[in-house]
Amino acid sequence: MSTTVTKTLQATFAPPTAHKQSKLNDLLETYRDGLQEAFDAGASTMSAVSDIVTPYDLPYQAKAALCNYVPKLRKTYNAKELDDGHPIRLTNQAAKFDHSEERDYAFTWWVPRPGRGTNFWIPLRINPEQEDLWHDLVSEDAKAGEIRLQKHRKNWVLHVTVEYPVEEPTTNGDTTHIGLDIGETALITGCALKDGSPTDPFVCSGSRAKHLRKEMHTTLKRLQERDVSEWRIEDRFSHYQNALTDIVEKASRQAVEYAKRYENPVLVMEDLTYIRERLDYGKYMNRRLHSWAFARLQGRIEDKATEAGIPVEYVNPAYTSQTCHSCHRIGRRDSQAEFRCPNGDCHVSTFQADINASANIARRVDPWGESVPLDKAERDDSPQDGSGCDTATTHREKSVPAQMTLTAYEESEPSASDD
Repeated sequence: MSTTVTKTLQATFAPPTAHKQSKLNDLLETYRDGLQEAFDAGASTMSAVSDIVTPYDLPYQAKAALCNYVPKLRKTYNAKELDDGHPIRLTNQAAKFDHSEERDYAFTWWVPRPGRGTNFWIPLRINPEQEDLWHDLVSEDAKAGEIRLQKHRKNWVLHVTVEYPVEEPTTNGDTTHIGLDIGETALITGCALKDGSPTDPFVCSGSRAKHLRKEMHTTLKRLQERDVSEWRIEDRFSHYQNALTDIVEKASRQAVEYAKRYENPVLVMEDLTYIRERLDYGKYMNRRLHSWAFARLQGRIEDKATEAGIPVEYVNPAYTSQTCHSCHRIGRRDSQAEFRCPNGDCHVSTFQADINASANIARRVDPWGESVPLDKAERDDSPQDGSGCDTATTHREKSVPAQMTLTAYEESEPSASDD
């Protein structure tokens, strides 16, 4: 039985000629003018947007995308104003690609332009890890969705949403539940349960990501205080976000490779949407959790697991770091790295805290086991399929190593008063 997975492919334009660069700039400027006018007019229906953007010199794929997108800005996204850096959105009718090994850049895109005979081909630098999907896109074995074209200073970046079938993850026989604890000091801590006992845990350090986030905050704050040009701030922000995205990609790959070592693996992660919505860690901690974007890391793990045929389930995160994985008593963490069990009859006295948490996450997938202490239970703790949170794979548009916007960064990082 197969299921459909959505992923976003990314490609960078090979340096265009001056003539093509001029055409691209005109397209971007005209698109943003049309978007701004439709937004300022308060157009809330597709027909209202169409009346505004029809006179603009835009390809029909861009006009159709605007008619669909503008009404969502206020109704769905509750936007009060537009960001200056909006990408060009195009419908899937603009998904015309070609491939030839005889060219320096094997893949090209037929850039849509208004009028007849004005389109032109542009060479693409693709991510080698996504090459198979680009071939599927050319052969139409993968279905194209929305296309977004973004200009980053001198570079043009193309994002293409694609849908493609994969075999639905299944298990045969006894499963091995593998809990993944997502954090800051340890980016990912994985632990497989064999006969109820933690086995050969896996730890991916978060020190590099933590250092980059701190350096990014300090650097951008200094640049803003010096009132440097906007492109320099954007350039440094992109540098750090690219580095963080690379960390997320490598860490998620390591987690799935760890799972592949076991027979019939099932990855288990915490439903962190519940934490963000229901619990308040205080202003500083809430911002740190948001800025690290746990859901982005979970999403990439789930994407790779689905492609590898490994099921993923989500469980209630309450008390996973405070409960002994052996006797299930509430204990304490005297330090970030150490968990202490208060039960004198338990063979666990002290245990590495993150491994203890990941073992609890793996154990909690069993709906017959007592996973949340009865006097602490807050909700149904049975496993979830991810459909209720923002990390579901099979119907999620952003599977992409999506990067935060600069606006999101500014909102999420602690201010000087929070330190």
